[in-house]
Amino acid sequence: MTESQQPPAQLIESMNAESKKLLQGMMRSEDTAEIVHNLTNVWTELVMQPWTNPQGWFDMISKYQQDQFTLWTNLMTGTMQFEPPKDRRFDSDEWSNLPVFDFIKQSYLLTADVLSKSTDAIPVEGSDKEKLKFYTQYFIDAMSPTNFAALNPDVLKEAVDTQGQSLMDGFQNMLTDLDKGRITMTDEAAFTLGENIGVTEGAVVFRNHLFELIQYAPSTETVHKRPLLIIPPCINKFYILDLQPQNSFVKWCVDQGNTVFLISWANPTPEYKDIGWDDYVADGLLEANRVVKEITGEKKMNAVAWCVGGTLLASAMGVMQKKRDASIASTTYLTTLLDFTDPGQLCVFLNEDEVEMRAQQVEKDGVMSGKSLALGFNMLRSNDLIWSYVVNNYLKGKTPPPFDILYWNSDPTNLPAKMYNTYIREMYVENSLARGEFTCCDKAIELGKVKAPAYFLSAVEDHIAPWKTTFTGTELLGGDVEFVLGGSGHIAGVINPPAKNKRNYWVDGTLGAGPDQWLETATNHPGSWWTHWHAWLDRQDDSQVPARAVASDDYPVIGPAPGDYVRVRI
Repeated sequence: MTESQQPPAQLIESMNAESKKLLQGMMRSEDTAEIVHNLTNVWTELVMQPWTNPQGWFDMISKYQQDQFTLWTNLMTGTMQFEPPKDRRFDSDEWSNLPVFDFIKQSYLLTADVLSKSTDAIPVEGSDKEKLKFYTQYFIDAMSPTNFAALNPDVLKEAVDTQGQSLMDGFQNMLTDLDKGRITMTDEAAFTLGENIGVTEGAVVFRNHLFELIQYAPSTETVHKRPLLIIPPCINKFYILDLQPQNSFVKWCVDQGNTVFLISWANPTPEYKDIGWDDYVADGLLEANRVVKEITGEKKMNAVAWCVGGTLLASAMGVMQKKRDASIASTTYLTTLLDFTDPGQLCVFLNEDEVEMRAQQVEKDGVMSGKSLALGFNMLRSNDLIWSYVVNNYLKGKTPPPFDILYWNSDPTNLPAKMYNTYIREMYVENSLARGEFTCCDKAIELGKVKAPAYFLSAVEDHIAPWKTTFTGTELLGGDVEFVLGGSGHIAGVINPPAKNKRNYWVDGTLGAGPDQWLETATNHPGSWWTHWHAWLDRQDDSQVPARAVASDDYPVIGPAPGDYVRVRI
């Protein structure tokens, strides 16, 4: 009998075992060792620390035991009372149709609650507290009964309704993902780069070892005199900014009458090991700046950068300031950290031991694996970005629906070892840029001397670049600053096209007195920040010239957008 012909009971057992194997397979051995090491340390602290408050610990455990006994008694006497679910993982009726599953659910929620409260009670603060809570919550989420076929009534019902076909389909989905080394989050067959995603018309007009420069075709008869250079983060593919025509930031910028250029970063291999931060600034941003000026014949341009792309842009602006180069006349920083004092939930990965261990491994590998980076970000939202797909894809045998953002999220990039280690050490650990102690391209970077007008867009629910920390950037730069706070998180807060009329943004708060005072005095507006930003861009310079052709005699078309570099997958 083949695996696909196993009876349902054996398939459930196989799927539970293979689920564990899959999750281990998607993490390299050093990733697994690091997580186990951190969990061990967390639980050692969890067990030992409460003895400093034995009465509080005793009261907590006593209540937990009493609640569990009450649940068991109610189950045995047939008086089990269904409570409205506190968690959407349990919101189907199947969790209350049979008392045993109601018991499993409520018992798990009780246990999860006492573990969570235990971490609150432990007398540690700051990053140690965040790390303790993070790894404890990750363990709690991983052990949910929803993640195990034999304990999930929704899975069992699906198996009965499909006569076991869902289990066989799920097993096949699992084997496919084992081969890919990652969880499938969307119907990847629904998207093809250059055909229905990343389709804004344009061409690659320059290429070096680090990036391709794309120039997009105009859609208006006249365009702004100043060209617009977009700098995406080098830890992701650029097409998050050019998903589909209806939500493409690139296409929208073109339609507002901009000559748009965009950097498409190379996906590094181990041969890039010694490519560092300075190279991304000199051979990346500064080289792109040079080429844009030569193609357009203009001396001034506007620059828009996202996340680490913004940190690179600030570094480049510091280098240009030392060279008395003012050709980037305005800067826009999208969810960008310039001060890394509080990096949000990422701090759980940033203690000295973990940073050093990771640095050594990355140096050995030559690159920081994009899959490892993606796993780290997904762990921050494990129920949404890991376990929900384990249940849907493997236990229920379903294919996730097509979703362009999740397709992009499943297409990660590597970072060169030197670049990654500089980024983590100099920015996150030492906070050298904000402290005025960072050197780039042999120039001491002094952000306070950078006078170009700057527009900051942050997102109120951003867990990667917390808005109150990004706000500090407004106090570091020396020029006029506009700060805007958008709704939602790190991605959805940025990709918010005006035509959808979704979300909101705050503007016109009082600068110079901290983020709380700014928000208290700001005005809330419905809709997208995009229109507000472009009005600000017009105020910098709204001069118009005839629309420019793509490429030039000195920089002919190399190939159509979205180019070759973006197609390299790992």
